[in-house]
Amino acid sequence: MHLTPTKEAWAELQAEDRPGPVQMLNLIRFRAGGAETYADYGRATAPIFARVGGRIVWTGRAEQVVIGPAEDRWDLAFVAEYPGLAAFREMLADPAYRKASALREAALADSRLIRLMPMG
Repeated sequence: MHLTPTKEAWAELQAEDRPGPVQMLNLIRFRAGGAETYADYGRATAPIFARVGGRIVWTGRAEQVVIGPAEDRWDLAFVAEYPGLAAFREMLADPAYRKASALREAALADSRLIRLMPMG
């Protein structure tokens, strides 16, 4: 189960400051009944996400793992874009976001957050 960054991943993210937008691929697996709690998390954090300039650029439901372990199922996948890493870090540091993140942890059985660099 992976719900929060490792100390090493967090330190790397804190040290990085490349210019330009950053996209985060989110892969979400809910606990039983977790979809509703995750929706509460989304409503609580949406104003903070918007304030830092975040936007959802793609969202969908995973249908089938074609390459990879079949047990790697995800209930939700989406790509969030931020103007830069500073905006992402600002969101995570916001006290209201930190409080609402308890809803996220209560909702999820597992997750992945993969930092992407837009190309082209």
